[in-house]
Amino acid sequence: MPYTPILATLGYLISQDQQKVLLVHRHKRDSDDHLGKYNGLGGKLEPLEDVVSGLRREFLEEAGIVLTGITLRGTINWPGFGKAGQDWFGFVFVATGYTGEITFENEEGTLEWVEISKLLAGEYPLWEGDKHFLPLVFDTDPRVFSGVMPYQDGKLLSWSYSR
Repeated sequence: MPYTPILATLGYLISQDQQKVLLVHRHKRDSDDHLGKYNGLGGKLEPLEDVVSGLRREFLEEAGIVLTGITLRGTINWPGFGKAGQDWFGFVFVATGYTGEITFENEEGTLEWVEISKLLAGEYPLWEGDKHFLPLVFDTDPRVFSGVMPYQDGKLLSWSYSR
């Protein structure tokens, strides 16, 4: 049987001083699988859309801005991650600039500039798996990482990656 995961983008906009990252605090919808958690911005790819265009579309929809200075940091295969056990495959990016004015509120929650050091120290509620790959997103190693993070019944089973 072919592997057909949901394809998605996940992006982290870094502040000009390189100390903060723009995240969404998902607190608006009680039915949200991400309720209460902080997360990067992004979402599912649409048909006929490349991953960079998908990331830009998501940031425009969720934050009202157009990203610049986009760099692919890695990919993550999330088998079993979805609410009904769906498989997801994500392209993880950082961006260093944008045009437009940030809309700090959307239908999912509130956007906030969060100190990267506090994020990495575990001071914000995140998916358990985020604690494993976020250090790779923000490190200075220029190599792209490729990870696999299987879930079962909403629980992280393991994490491995290569560069």
